[in-house]
Amino acid sequence: MAIAFHCEHCGRKIEAPDNAGGKWGKCPACHNKVYIPGSDSGEELKLAPVDTADLTKQKQLIDETRRIEQEILSETEDVPDGVVESAAPVYDVSDNELTKDIIIYLRLMADGDLEQAERIEGSIIHCGKRASKILDGISVSEMPEPELADIPPQILAGLVRTLRTKIK
Repeated sequence: MAIAFHCEHCGRKIEAPDNAGGKWGKCPACHNKVYIPGSDSGEELKLAPVDTADLTKQKQLIDETRRIEQEILSETEDVPDGVVESAAPVYDVSDNELTKDIIIYLRLMADGDLEQAERIEGSIIHCGKRASKILDGISVSEMPEPELADIPPQILAGLVRTLRTKIK
């Protein structure tokens, strides 16, 4: 008899063979990694309570990371006196910097900070195929980047798809 369960990401009902219990697999609908529950052996599992202090600390660290990202973004907007900005933007960006820009853009869009996201969007769009390859990698990744982990997969996929359509 097959093990029937629901995908924790998309909610679709999935069936897996009995011998797959306790292993990981891909949801056939959304392709996210899912845990296949084991067959019910009647044995009671001993569970530990969730440490709310750890969850609180994790949330504080995520909030602090976002605050620092925002400070860094605002610092790059301030041009010191006597420095003249060039009329033509510079497009020589490394793949690591481009990946960081894409992650920050997606994070800002998910947080609803459209004004900041628009400032980054232009530099991403001008990188064309390189940006498309990075977005493709993000969209097929089983585990999203840590900065994007709290964004629901469907929303993240929509944000990636929207940015991808803007790249020519």
